[in-house]
Amino acid sequence: MKSVALATLLAALLASGAASAQPQQPTGTTAPRPWMNAKLSPEARTKLLLAAMTQDEKLSILSGWFGSDLPGYKVDPLARYASAGFVPGVPRLGIPPQWQTDAGAGVATQNAFRAKPLERTTLPSGLAIASTWNPALAEQGGAMIGAEARASGLNVMLAGGVDLVREPRNGRNFEYAGEDPLLAGTIAGAGARGVESAHIIGQAKHYAMNDQETGRNIVNAVIDRSAARMSDLLAFEIALEKSHAGSVMCAYNKVDGDFSCENDWLLNTVLKHDWHFPGYVMSDWGATHSTVKAANAGEDQETGYKRAEDFYFGPKLAAAIAAGDVPQARLDDMAGRVLRTMFAKGVIDFPVGLAPIDFAAHAEVARKVAGEGIVLLKNRGDVLPLSAHARRIAVIGGHADAGVLSGGGSAQVYPRGGNAVPGVEPTSWPGPVVYLPSSPLKALRRNLPGATIGFDGGQDPAAAASLAAASDVAIVFVTQWAAESRDVSISLLDGQDALIEAVARANPNTIVVLETGGPVLMPWLDRVAGAVEAWYPGTDGGDVIADVLTGRINPSGRLPVSIPRSVDQLPRPKLDGEGLPEHTPFDVVYSEGAAVGYRWYDAHKLEPTLPFGHGLSYTSFAYSNLRAVLAGQALQVSFTVRNTGKRAGADVPQVYVGPADGHWEAPRRLGAFDKITLAPGVARTVTVTVDPRLLSIFDESKGAWTQRAGAYTVWLGRSARDLPMSTSLRLPERTLTAGADFTSAR
Repeated sequence: MKSVALATLLAALLASGAASAQPQQPTGTTAPRPWMNAKLSPEARTKLLLAAMTQDEKLSILSGWFGSDLPGYKVDPLARYASAGFVPGVPRLGIPPQWQTDAGAGVATQNAFRAKPLERTTLPSGLAIASTWNPALAEQGGAMIGAEARASGLNVMLAGGVDLVREPRNGRNFEYAGEDPLLAGTIAGAGARGVESAHIIGQAKHYAMNDQETGRNIVNAVIDRSAARMSDLLAFEIALEKSHAGSVMCAYNKVDGDFSCENDWLLNTVLKHDWHFPGYVMSDWGATHSTVKAANAGEDQETGYKRAEDFYFGPKLAAAIAAGDVPQARLDDMAGRVLRTMFAKGVIDFPVGLAPIDFAAHAEVARKVAGEGIVLLKNRGDVLPLSAHARRIAVIGGHADAGVLSGGGSAQVYPRGGNAVPGVEPTSWPGPVVYLPSSPLKALRRNLPGATIGFDGGQDPAAAASLAAASDVAIVFVTQWAAESRDVSISLLDGQDALIEAVARANPNTIVVLETGGPVLMPWLDRVAGAVEAWYPGTDGGDVIADVLTGRINPSGRLPVSIPRSVDQLPRPKLDGEGLPEHTPFDVVYSEGAAVGYRWYDAHKLEPTLPFGHGLSYTSFAYSNLRAVLAGQALQVSFTVRNTGKRAGADVPQVYVGPADGHWEAPRRLGAFDKITLAPGVARTVTVTVDPRLLSIFDESKGAWTQRAGAYTVWLGRSARDLPMSTSLRLPERTLTAGADFTSAR
């Protein structure tokens, strides 16, 4: 369901001229161009255009350059300032260049231009968006950053990130959408759909099993193929169904011995054959490793190169075609997929150009996402929202006096007003570390003008404890910076755990606010009164944190990841590849198969610190009238949700499903969810439908999903571990081939 706000945003964009209404034909062109007839299908237009192209022109749209200047490298003058990539167009035929930008949080600035970056609106991180459990809001966020990409002259946006959080230490987890394939695919797909509403090309990445940054260019992910279909690949499948994204980015890593960008099973068998993907496969930057193997295995476009001699396509592909190693039909398919996507997404009919950006309106979108994505983890004694009786408040650590943290690497979006805390290491790639100029401290002082709010930087735990002891409430801000190219510790660094412990000893009303890229260990959780996970909260994120702490916003976020109790609970307590000599190949064996995240904890009877789906509110909700029935062949679950508290709030009822005979990888899977807002005392009946794949086992040898006949349990609850209601029913045997129309299959 699209929100009214999304429709309003898109209408404003079109009215402002951000999207041109008609195809443009270069001045002075007299030759007929039948492919410019927008009344024809993308397929028909592509066929006409391919027939008019020379071999060199077909090859030219399959190789992309790095988009920004680097030492010893000068980008094409037609490239967009500070962009990620540039693919030349074919002016003779009206084919525009492809101007590519990172990433899921907004229009990022690359490398050498960081001294004078583009200043754009920053969405909260991918995990924060997933924490909203609100696909309509994710789509609105995608539409906003897609609009800024278009207004920046960019027509390909490398969003969104779909990879599951298999490895909590992965430095790019903040770009992704959690550990469950239904949630991740739904949220990432909604975001990509929003991006493409601006008539630009969106994406699903990094395909596939790109689950750690350590050894990312050489690591080989080893996984049972049926298990992969029920976990990581299912997330991508759902994301593509939800978004119809025009491109898929193949990853750096290997999968079962072959690089992702030359992996015939991933690209040809699964993506293009089974899922009927009509778009094109783009390599991650520099992730192409061959000519013949990559082309024949399904890669369509190489990207991110700085020297012509480094291209694997271009002249090398032409020679391979001439030698008969790559069929001419394959080249036509490669170029045709790129062109069809450009037609289908409006890149040719609605050419991009520089346009004004309504930063105030876009900041409101970012604020709304942050407001629904912040997760209230603990609230002992209703210490939150901050009471009017809390006259003395201590704010400690996390540069809360200046701003809020953001994620680094190629995803870095630079804020209007500049970096609020310059000079934090690392200051070079994958840095710099950037704090967005939105101070939680200043916002708290605005929200609570009658309180005395002191600040301590947190460098000296004793001094911080002294301030806390003299206060009614102490709020400790802690941070974990994460970025591409490096993995992270899931323990808070720089003595932050000790800081929390010292403050909690001094003041029993201690609240911890976390700004992290992923789950972190919380050894202090039992000793604090409150905890709030803000992730990377984006533009105006400090204001939103203050609004949650003071009750102006009733928190409704839910965890998209489990919070482990220790690294010993993880499938791989030691990070694979850690400590190996550089460039030493190694395997990561995903022996847990499809049991990712909460499924792993359930299967092994482990108790995490906080479960997947957990999140509190300033009101309360009750469930009743749970029913599960077959409507045709679809499993429909209905129930009633009532707001039993004293203020309006949003709840996220979660439906889990599992077989009575326990033949799955874990006792239960998330089968469906919804997000509803209710006034005090109001009840609503909700009906959701469970995707048939979530009731099935995939058999790679048969290429099909099979639902066994038998008894199944349906649970309703607030998290993967808080499941107060359940019911049972029998389901018939059912088989669905890979790539079936699962919309109608429901």
